[in-house]
Amino acid sequence: MGNLKLPPGVRVESESSITIDFRYRGVRCRERIPLKPTTANIKAAARHREAVLDAIARGVFDYAATFPQSLKAALFSPALASVPVLLSAWLDGWLEGQDGLVASSTLRGYRTIVTHQLIPALGHIPVADLRRSHVRDWAAGLGVSNKRLANILSPLRLALAAAVEDELIETNPLLGWSYRRREAPRSGYVVDPFSAEEQAAILAALPDAGRPLVQFAFWTGLRTSELCALEWGDVDWLRGVVVVVRALTQAAKEPEVTKTKAGTREVKLLPLALAALKAQKAWSLLHPSGRVFLAPHTAQPWEGDQAIRQRLWRPALLRAGVRYRNPYQTRHTYASMMLSAGENPLWVSAQMGHADTKMVFRSYGRFIPESAPDAGGLAHAVFGGKYAEN
Repeated sequence: MGNLKLPPGVRVESESSITIDFRYRGVRCRERIPLKPTTANIKAAARHREAVLDAIARGVFDYAATFPQSLKAALFSPALASVPVLLSAWLDGWLEGQDGLVASSTLRGYRTIVTHQLIPALGHIPVADLRRSHVRDWAAGLGVSNKRLANILSPLRLALAAAVEDELIETNPLLGWSYRRREAPRSGYVVDPFSAEEQAAILAALPDAGRPLVQFAFWTGLRTSELCALEWGDVDWLRGVVVVVRALTQAAKEPEVTKTKAGTREVKLLPLALAALKAQKAWSLLHPSGRVFLAPHTAQPWEGDQAIRQRLWRPALLRAGVRYRNPYQTRHTYASMMLSAGENPLWVSAQMGHADTKMVFRSYGRFIPESAPDAGGLAHAVFGGKYAEN
């Protein structure tokens, strides 16, 4: 589309849809049109919006006939005016609107929660009648952690915020509120890194075509999804860094950009990581996909972390006789090695794609030496001599 200026009230919603925005009977309305946002289709969407505005001005606009699939038809159609919009219908429509706006893995999580949790429990309630007490009473009976509760309520909160924005309801009953219960401390996820001996045994048990991936994982701390999406064009040989800009999750068909700004980062290629990349050249440098790591059994790009776990990782640990931990522990191994060796936690945090050092100290604090034998020596060398001069 180049630098095409979008017409008023027209917005590119996703790679396969365009949204038009207008007001009808004092209500802001936004309707998605399933068209690829090409120049011609954007102009067509603008003409469609103009026709809607003209029909509204002449008093002949029929919302249900123009947008038969819209949830707003219930607001304006005489036949449906008395029929309340149920939360189940609103959540279904909201989910459809998220396609293309959020990562595939996020959308899959939303869909699972909406389908298996929210609709069965609350879907029968009209959106306008939903109260905080409905949610609180239901949440009280769920035998899940507070963290899980927050995840379950997140799509509901977002869907209700959209209902407010579309003027279906006046206020979001979940705005500024979250349900929490007292719960016993949990052991949580265990950071269980591999020792140097275990790493050597695992690498020795891997096929030649699969060894570079695991060695690279141990010495860069990249997530499995980031390893799957890594391309040769992301490697800066001159500067000795790899640029992490995308990830391939199990739910996505194609690599997606990292979820956070911190996730997009440059990772320094330490000697063993650099050696792994050089060894990998023989297996994938000329592959048309441009991907760095390929599945040894197909010589094609990995489809996701589950394939790596089942086809490469688990068999290698069995052959090596190493106690099983999931592939994500390679990331923990990298962090523990860096911190145990005395590397700066701020640097380690940046290498791993954390927004700040909180995660490093919370997850890996036990690997950070309390003090080095020569701690304070540098400061004394720079400033201590000033006292002798006085």
